[in-house]
Amino acid sequence: MARPATGQVVKPTETHPCFALRFRAYGKRQFLTLGRPEDGWTLAMAQRELAVVLRDVDLGTWRPPDPDPAPAQAVDPTFHEFASEWFATKELEVEPNTANHYRNDLTNHLLPFFKDHHLSRITVSEVDRYRQSKVREAAEITAAAENGTPMMVSYVDRLGRSYRRRARPLSARSVNMHIDLLAQILAVAVDHGHIASNPAIGKRRRLKVSKARPVHLDSAEQIAIVLEAAGELDRGDAVLDLQDRRGRTWKQRQPVQTTGRRGAIATLLLGGGRASATGAMVWRDVDLANARFEVGRDKTDAGMREVDMLPLLREILTEHKAASARTGPDDPVFVTSSGKPRSRHNLRQDVVDAVMAHAHRLVEERGLQPLPLGITPHKLRHTYASILVAIGRDPTYVMQQLGHTDPAFTLRVYSHAMRRSEEEREQLKALVEGHDWAQIGHKTAESTSAAAERDSG
Repeated sequence: MARPATGQVVKPTETHPCFALRFRAYGKRQFLTLGRPEDGWTLAMAQRELAVVLRDVDLGTWRPPDPDPAPAQAVDPTFHEFASEWFATKELEVEPNTANHYRNDLTNHLLPFFKDHHLSRITVSEVDRYRQSKVREAAEITAAAENGTPMMVSYVDRLGRSYRRRARPLSARSVNMHIDLLAQILAVAVDHGHIASNPAIGKRRRLKVSKARPVHLDSAEQIAIVLEAAGELDRGDAVLDLQDRRGRTWKQRQPVQTTGRRGAIATLLLGGGRASATGAMVWRDVDLANARFEVGRDKTDAGMREVDMLPLLREILTEHKAASARTGPDDPVFVTSSGKPRSRHNLRQDVVDAVMAHAHRLVEERGLQPLPLGITPHKLRHTYASILVAIGRDPTYVMQQLGHTDPAFTLRVYSHAMRRSEEEREQLKALVEGHDWAQIGHKTAESTSAAAERDSG
């Protein structure tokens, strides 16, 4: 005689707020959800349902309930519907920074234009119209800023909070990245049979991007004055040009709210880290005794590496650690005024932009050769590569220090650095090794003058 079926009632919990039955039927474990207490289900009702189910199992008449049908997909969903589903899946597959980029480009650019378009209505003409609208928008933003009436726009951050900020014209590269994202989403729509072809692919859908000119800090003098400017900001000795959201400007002495700008900009400039990786550094990554630091939270596998410190960087980071309030192994190396790690945006705005603005002022006051415009954290990384080449490091070593796998960039930097004079290279080497680089120029000038006198005599 077969053993009677047995089972039990599962009471509601936080994670499963319904009454349910757990039992065995036909050699398999079964789990049957009943309902929530707020829908009228009680323990007594659940026990009665269990008795009925176990009786039917014994009689051989119980059958598992049919699974819920898959939600029907719209034959021609709107871009908003389809892109939202695409992002919900994609967000789990990519790095957080990439997901944030996708979210920003969708929320603030693609969705405002395409959200009500059904997928079948997104044609080549509509993609071209989007591109043209961004070109016109950039021209209007630029014209308004030049007229002294900068435009303000609304943005939504990754937490869904809306805010207004001064509008910045999008570059051709940024517009092309939006269209690349659109093409990526529509490629999935093609796979799912919603559209026959992808209207966002092809070079003619994109803007022509002019080749960016190389931007480097080209001399020991320029690098020294940038580090000097960072030190003055840390001490509160600088006067900054500030600007509000309406474009009004005024001068204000920099308060001592956050320090460590000199250490942060030295790490970007003399260590070659990306802004995100530099902001993520903790003190266990920094080995001052052996003059090296680890980059372990970078964006590529090759980016996870050990970097040799140039002597000047070691000296500056040693001073920075001595002045830091928190230097435990897991404490961030570079912090904001609230003690949080500096993000890549904070490093760009509060460190690089602020330091370069003050450095430009120092250069102007001293009548020196102007610094190049457009210095960003990534351009400082380029400068680091140029420094390594100028002081005699071979391309393979430069690639390893930068975390590059493609030699093309390193070779471009190499050709740039080789245009420096021997004196410039010697000055750079003296600077990064912590010596008096300025004396090299004086000695060269003196020897040149002495040679000229001998020739004339």
